Amino acid sequence: MQVTGRRAWDQMRSLRAPFGAAAVLAGAVTYLAVVDPHEPGHYPVCPLYWLTGLYCPGCGALRAVHDLAHADLAGAARMNLLFVFCVPVVITLWARWTLRSWQGRPVRASLAHPAYLWGLLAIVIVFGVIRNTPFGHFLAP
Repeated sequence: MQVTGRRAWDQMRSLRAPFGAAAVLAGAVTYLAVVDPHEPGHYPVCPLYWLTGLYCPGCGALRAVHDLAHADLAGAARMNLLFVFCVPVVITLWARWTLRSWQGRPVRASLAHPAYLWGLLAIVIVFGVIRNTPFGHFLAP
């Protein structure tokens, strides 16, 4: 009986990292839900936008989080479509991390393979370039 109790305790301890990350993220989302980034002066301006007038791939992400926190999917997509597409991926990866931690299995960094990282970098760069062109103006926040 002590072995079962010890195993349950170890399982609970193994969930500290994924639940800690979720708690920090929930706090940030709550703050963004309350303090509206659509209103000027609450958050600093993107340095790339401030220096060049160009939108970086992350521009509009704070406003997208605010809109998602208020269940406005269309508004979030207008602010940063790439971010909105990444949200389900991040949730899936967090769920996988949590499940593997609960099972006591090592968390594999299979997405850290160079091919995935180069592909992600290419997507981010292409998105950043397209949103600053006349035919990609619909991707600008």
